Amino acid sequence: MKKPIKARLIPAVAGVAMLAGTNAAQAMDEITVGYFLEWPMPFQYAKVEGLYDDAMGVTVNWRAFDTGTAMSAAMASGDVQLVVSQGVPPFVVAISAGQDLQIVDVAVSYSDNDNCVVRADLEIDKDSADELAGKKVAVPLGTAAHYGFLKQMSHFGVDLGSLDIVNMAPPEGAAAIAQGAVDMFCGWGGSLRRAEEHGNVLLTGAEKEELGILVFDVTSGPAAFIAENPELVAQFLKVTADANAMWADPANRDTMLPVIAKDSGMDMDATAATIDTFVFPAVEEQLTPKWLGGGAQEFMKGVADVFVEAGSIDAALDSYESNVNLGPLQSASGM
Repeated sequence: MKKPIKARLIPAVAGVAMLAGTNAAQAMDEITVGYFLEWPMPFQYAKVEGLYDDAMGVTVNWRAFDTGTAMSAAMASGDVQLVVSQGVPPFVVAISAGQDLQIVDVAVSYSDNDNCVVRADLEIDKDSADELAGKKVAVPLGTAAHYGFLKQMSHFGVDLGSLDIVNMAPPEGAAAIAQGAVDMFCGWGGSLRRAEEHGNVLLTGAEKEELGILVFDVTSGPAAFIAENPELVAQFLKVTADANAMWADPANRDTMLPVIAKDSGMDMDATAATIDTFVFPAVEEQLTPKWLGGGAQEFMKGVADVFVEAGSIDAALDSYESNVNLGPLQSASGM
């Protein structure tokens, strides 16, 4: 008998929470920042060009991750001080379990670059989603893809207990659906594109948004590190914002795209196809009620409640207000 999602997710989260208190202040001659490969973003141009090091006056070490849950664990252990583009669901899972993390900006918004793909030969689409019962699904638990999967299954009325849900990072899931080892893949980025070669999505990004399935990532870090180094974090966000603004000008695309592609581990065409589905909100927009001025906090509460209902986490916090710190971003806006 397969274990329920909760049984597989909670032990890992509990371990993260236990480590949360060990994140001692780091020597400020260097910091380590987490990011994703195959997830091309303008900040990578600044990363490669050393612009963060120059602006912050410290050596910035970069560490690649496969999932946002792994990012949370690395922040809990003190190995990583900031992460770029952590999905909101893994962030919510960690803080709901007791880890003291904070969001400091909206890294990217995307709806068509995080989705579930059903194997083509099954011929299952949104009008026949009930046929998913009994199928095997590769899902990276506790991530944005997991949240989207839960919301879609709820929308289609598919009983989670009828599915064989396997916890797989997106690269593993993409390989599994290509081999016919799973019937459905959920994930993002390059892995999603590879999975789509073997199947079809149930809902488009626009259709998901109509159901309230927002998909955005954040820059986050341990609350203690942010409190002790607000100026350093603000400088980091300023460099990121400048890179986003640079990318927004089409005149800079030919200069930036090759650098971003190489750093992402992707070819130019795949990088362009991926990044064109992304939206990078300007600092001023991030500070509005739609985003960090209230919308993100409400969305996190909604994500937590869905995870509680699905049995993926034990309980939601009463409020997620304290897990958004606007200070560094406000400072960055004035730099």
